[in-house]
Amino acid sequence: MPISEVRKLPLPPPDMLEQASLFLDFDGTLVEIAARPDAVVVENRLRDLIRLLYEHMQGRLAIVSGRAAGNIGALLDGMAITLVGSHGGELHWADGRRSIMEPPRYDGVTRAILQGLREHHPAVLVEEKPLGLALHFRQAPQAEVACHDAALQIAARTQLTLQPGKMVIELKMAGIDKGEAVRVLMAEAPMRDGRPVFVGDDQTDEAGFRAAVKLGGCGVLVGALRDTIASYRLAGVDQTLRWLQDAIRIRA
Repeated sequence: MPISEVRKLPLPPPDMLEQASLFLDFDGTLVEIAARPDAVVVENRLRDLIRLLYEHMQGRLAIVSGRAAGNIGALLDGMAITLVGSHGGELHWADGRRSIMEPPRYDGVTRAILQGLREHHPAVLVEEKPLGLALHFRQAPQAEVACHDAALQIAARTQLTLQPGKMVIELKMAGIDKGEAVRVLMAEAPMRDGRPVFVGDDQTDEAGFRAAVKLGGCGVLVGALRDTIASYRLAGVDQTLRWLQDAIRIRA
């Protein structure tokens, strides 16, 4: 859709988080997207901000990411908050409970497809996750078609489905998305006591936006204006962090 046809979105008011249950994407929302997933920088001020948010929102906070839940936990120094990884396939509750789907199995042909992609496009990063794969071509944009073709071949041999993202093509478990994670968490205390607000930047977050809207809440798009079900928009990571900081000040 041409940008001129996309509806303009206002900034979310800081007091919107009063009595909210907050769902936050990670890459592109709380931290800038890095050239490689393992190159992301998480500063102590972000960890402190998340701790304060969790406290002020009385536990009604979850990080919802395509990353592995354990990876997010490590980046946040193991703080006890609710983490959703693998686009909803992994749930790590703040109280220590864990739920994860059975991981996929890859046959020899699938491994050969991945090896061939690495050999022909060595700048492509093949990231193996607990519940899928991610083919990152940020450092090799000319390999986008090759990554897409490889992903299609692998999807045909496995129970994985394609999930395009920003300079990446992911293969994730069928039947899971961030929206389902929102629905699961909103069925339990303390999340069920708030109005869901989902904040994210990518197409993968649209499922989270839709679930929040259906449950009486809203979505907040981070980044460039595009067609979205979100009701509000923040320009980027810096503005998102300032908005969250302002929300804490209002609640203090």
